[in-house]
Amino acid sequence: MPIESTDRSADAHPPISNEKLPMAALLALATAVFITSLTETLPAGVLPAMSGSLHVSESAAGQAVTVYAAGTALTAIPLTAATAGWRRKRLLLTAMAGFAAANTVTAVSSTYPLTLISRFVAGVAAGLAWALLAGYARRMAPAQLQGKAVAIAMAGIPIALSLGVPAGTFVGQALGWRVAFLIMTGLTLVLLGWITAIVPDHPGQRSQERPRMLRALATPGVAPVLFVTLVFVLAHTILYAYIATFLTHVDMGKSTDLVLLVFGIASLASIWFTGVHIDRRLRTLTISSVLLVGVAAAILGVLAHTSALVYLAALLWGLGWGGVPTLLQTAAADAGGAAADAAQAMLVTLWNAAMAAGGIIGGILLDTLGAVSFPWSVLLLLVPGLITVVGARVHGFPAKRPGAAA
Repeated sequence: MPIESTDRSADAHPPISNEKLPMAALLALATAVFITSLTETLPAGVLPAMSGSLHVSESAAGQAVTVYAAGTALTAIPLTAATAGWRRKRLLLTAMAGFAAANTVTAVSSTYPLTLISRFVAGVAAGLAWALLAGYARRMAPAQLQGKAVAIAMAGIPIALSLGVPAGTFVGQALGWRVAFLIMTGLTLVLLGWITAIVPDHPGQRSQERPRMLRALATPGVAPVLFVTLVFVLAHTILYAYIATFLTHVDMGKSTDLVLLVFGIASLASIWFTGVHIDRRLRTLTISSVLLVGVAAAILGVLAHTSALVYLAALLWGLGWGGVPTLLQTAAADAGGAAADAAQAMLVTLWNAAMAAGGIIGGILLDTLGAVSFPWSVLLLLVPGLITVVGARVHGFPAKRPGAAA
């Protein structure tokens, strides 16, 4: 699931002063978030079909999620630094063009190694895009509407979860998983034209403005946010990457698309609610998110053989997870202060490293303990995350955000 650095210092010009948001341009960014988010998690919904077509086990096919995240985690910081001076529109177009090419190779690949390579390249391209999208959105908006602009751009995530993943799962089951990836290519080509025509350009960063990672890490509050990011995303990915396999284990494999739909719609509601209340209740919302996902995992661990309770768990999981990208991105920016760009660049990397690790650990758990172990692993990881959020009451997850309205 993607987090973006704000790239605020790069803008040589103040935000526009009128009160209206450039909706067409912001929706283009939201579409980029949608396509990259959907492509990252798409294998979770078509895992059995992918494994059969590529003649590998389901745990091996699950590494298609892992290598995508690894591509972002390993390259986001160095490539973002290397391209910091590029104009933003040129960089976004380059990233999305590379993304389209990688998805095309995934769709036509007949061998497992080539599929993993193409997924890695897609992750690299997505990482470049994710590193600039939120900052791009902020720079399109007047100062008092920047939060709303980022929320619109981030809406691509819950839409991908609520509509895209179930639709991709349905297409994969009806027409084949390769068609689902070719559709991603087609959508990206349309998006390239949209960006070219509508999205305004902005300059890159001057060398003296580029973020310094160690300074950001030493800033009070940054480390707790990064730790919560690590354990929360790791917990989520272990279950989400293998959700089709888990549902098959509880005799609900044919309902994967419906379970993901419930999860996604709840995520959409969550990100809306988070956007409304985050300025005054970031701490409360973050604690609530951890607890909701924990309750969902407990239900799946104990009561998953009752279909209605599986849907309830998916609902609670979505309500807890949907706002997490916005919550953690905002917490990192607030804690980072002057080093906010660096803090969020680290968040991009750590988020995707956790996703990569989640795919690997999930595969190991599946092969050693079976799918039944997934919910308990989620609970085990969420406990230290909850303790950290509760303890970071001064820096990281304070009761009142810096600069928030009273």
